[in-house]
Amino acid sequence: MLDDITQAVLAHDEVARYLRGGPGESGLEARERVQAYIEELRTTQRYPFYRALKHPLYPILRKITRVPEAVEIAEAATGRGRVIYASNHKSHLDYLIEPLILDDHGIRPPLIAAGINLFGGALGLLHRHVTGAIPIRRNTKDPAYLVTLKAYVAELLKRHDFLVYLEGGRSYNGAMKTPKTGLLHAALQAGQDDLKIVPMAVAYDFVLEDQVLAHQGVKRQQRPFARELAEMVRYGVGYRSRAFVTFGAPVPLGGYDPCSRREVMALASRIGDLIGKLHKVLPTALVSAAMRPSIELAELTDRIDGLIEVLRSNNANLAVSTGQQALNEAIEPMIERGIVILDGTKCRVRERIVLRYYARSIQHLLSPRSDQATH
Repeated sequence: MLDDITQAVLAHDEVARYLRGGPGESGLEARERVQAYIEELRTTQRYPFYRALKHPLYPILRKITRVPEAVEIAEAATGRGRVIYASNHKSHLDYLIEPLILDDHGIRPPLIAAGINLFGGALGLLHRHVTGAIPIRRNTKDPAYLVTLKAYVAELLKRHDFLVYLEGGRSYNGAMKTPKTGLLHAALQAGQDDLKIVPMAVAYDFVLEDQVLAHQGVKRQQRPFARELAEMVRYGVGYRSRAFVTFGAPVPLGGYDPCSRREVMALASRIGDLIGKLHKVLPTALVSAAMRPSIELAELTDRIDGLIEVLRSNNANLAVSTGQQALNEAIEPMIERGIVILDGTKCRVRERIVLRYYARSIQHLLSPRSDQATH
């Protein structure tokens, strides 16, 4: 006997067409592949256990100050219907920080779309049977998988809220990535009148795995998750940061046609731009963007002031108002993190690749696309 969600997925038009079979594949073989993918995607959220995760994770969570902004938007949106939270993706900690901020304010927990590389071993069991995460194969071109994923997500949206990372994976060079359309297309296919997207942005003074990401970006090679996790533990020694999570006004989906690729891409671009505007501009990013290989502190302060003026004119979400304030808040932590060193009245770069990683995190606000004003 098939469960309700499986039956509903198999009945979706795109899935039903695929089940008829095609060149080199019978209808029975197609059905077996689709049902195997449904089993792979299946997830369960056990909320009482989920909330209890705060306790074993306390050693890392206590190092991060969670700072919500405009969280009342999420409270109001969930009171009026189903919600998809669409976020940028900075760190593996995003999966913890953003849902916990919702939980801190009594907002119902969403299911999370996560990369399938996070589903090995004990962590995979935790994601699949406690947090309610769905394993996503990000780079597959298999039509059986793509139609199954979209139909499965569309069905889950009738029962749960969702948290998706539109960039797909994390950014390895610090810059915001082009948003993906697959999960947005699935959301439009759900056909729910009350469904809306709440854009949100997460920003850290320091990303826990900044060294790992920045150097992987240069080598253009992703490391196995187990090895990366070990390096994150290493860089977690002495780690302290704030995590700003900023919520934006909901975007209704009623005006977009799921059958139009152009409209789906326009929606993804619009949401991506909104997330970019919400992204908190923190002192570490300002210092990194203004930095030179070697620079007098007075000149560095002036350069940050210049950046702040540009960002203010672009309606950026600023955490500081002056260059001196940014320098006061960022320079000592950046020295402790090994990114820069202080030599008398001069500041010198020690970790050029990591510095560029943080500088690029606000590049989209310093050089916004001309079409952003139309959204």
